[in-house]
Amino acid sequence: MARIKKEIVINYTTREVRIAILEDGELVECLIEREESRRTVGGIYMGRINAVIPGIQAAFVDIGQEKAAFLHVSDVATGSLDPDLIDIDEDFDFQNGRRRREYPPIENLLKKGQDLIVQIRKEAIGTKGPRISSQLSLPGRYAVLMPNLDHIGISKRIESRKERHRLRDIVRKNRPKGCAVIVRTAGRGVEDGQLRDDIRSLEKRWKEIKKKIDGAAPPCLIHEDVDITVFAIRDLFSKDINRIVIDNGGEHERLSKYLKSFAPELASKVQLYKEKAPIFDYYEIESEIEKTLESKIWLRKGGYIVIEHTEALVSIDVNTGRFTGRKNQEETILETNLIAAREIGRQLRLRDIGGIIVVDFIDMEREENRRKVYNEFRNAIRKDRSRARVSQISDLGLIELSRKRVRPSLLHYYSDECPYCAGSGKILSIESMAMKIEHWIRRIGSVKRLTGLQFRVNPMLGIFLRDDREENLRELSELYKLEIVLIDDPRMHREDYEIYSLDGKRDLKAEFV
Repeated sequence: MARIKKEIVINYTTREVRIAILEDGELVECLIEREESRRTVGGIYMGRINAVIPGIQAAFVDIGQEKAAFLHVSDVATGSLDPDLIDIDEDFDFQNGRRRREYPPIENLLKKGQDLIVQIRKEAIGTKGPRISSQLSLPGRYAVLMPNLDHIGISKRIESRKERHRLRDIVRKNRPKGCAVIVRTAGRGVEDGQLRDDIRSLEKRWKEIKKKIDGAAPPCLIHEDVDITVFAIRDLFSKDINRIVIDNGGEHERLSKYLKSFAPELASKVQLYKEKAPIFDYYEIESEIEKTLESKIWLRKGGYIVIEHTEALVSIDVNTGRFTGRKNQEETILETNLIAAREIGRQLRLRDIGGIIVVDFIDMEREENRRKVYNEFRNAIRKDRSRARVSQISDLGLIELSRKRVRPSLLHYYSDECPYCAGSGKILSIESMAMKIEHWIRRIGSVKRLTGLQFRVNPMLGIFLRDDREENLRELSELYKLEIVLIDDPRMHREDYEIYSLDGKRDLKAEFV
């Protein structure tokens, strides 16, 4: 199998930093940080507990942000470590490893008004505040330091038993007292001195954080994690990345110096972009980002997938579209599903879709074909840095999965909720709105003794009522002996309207509520 060419392309401006990850020239991930919404994952805070809710086994903590942070009982440090709760995009194998599934009641661990040191594990998304943990972790280039624990861990992605023993011996000799150390995948094959220096750097950082904690008053920020460009180097840049290209000279110099300190063998892979065209246009990234705002994605050979976001889950539907195939129907469906499986894996990464996801593949009659599609989808998911749990494909062609997400999706960065449809994708037709106005005339005219009604409406509705419903309004006016006045208000939502008495003093809509 040919080796995949991987590149990281960084577009840097004073107000926004965008990081694109390409595999064989195809965009598979895009990270964005803006001046007004900087990355907060990894930040350590002194917080104060606002409320402890036994019903959901969680607490809400004031850390000085707009929304209170959410702390689940599973994220409360108790002196032992659950591997499933480590939120640094890797799976770990612990030397002393019993997985803890049952937790003491949160009301026995925390009290309202208590001060607590916490770390953000997941950004605030939508109406939800950030998710936090009281178990701290400090990631380095090759290792992660976790204070107040006593473990040695090695990334499961390091499969060689000999290499795992070597790394564990290095950690055992250099692990700070009272701290767990986990070797990341990037630590595979590094020299003893490089891993040792990384651990010592993390130990020094922890000592500095402890000094800040001693004089802190909640709520306040104790320690801010690295910015997104250094994050790209620390967490994304590995030996299988062919190069990093950045379009800012100062940032190029800063990243080169950082690498010379921690991974000198990779420093030469950081290159300064010098072409005249904008870097994201040159690599055809800009057009791919624009496509992420569309719900319909066309596939090779004419099929397509549709991605729909709902409150509870994300649904992905696969269709043959214009693809008719040259063989029988089952083969056409199989080929469309296989192409879709690969593209869905890419779209999940690119759009950073998280939570519960249901994929509706086209129904296949043969069990063998369902197995092929499932395996293809699993292979596509394996490339993802975020953990995903995938169910078997059902008889109806459905695959259910849950995918971890720690930051808002691309859709969040590039769009706002529609002020008209409020996210539903639909608004009432002009015809329906006109019918509502006529219903109100009948409703009020039959019970109120008034000389007339004044309707304040969106101009589009006003034009429709005057041009297309003039006769209806005249008949209603004569029937109920009411003078009907329409006032156009461009500030009104198309589905909104106000109803007043003719003199404008009585809010008739409110009187009927």
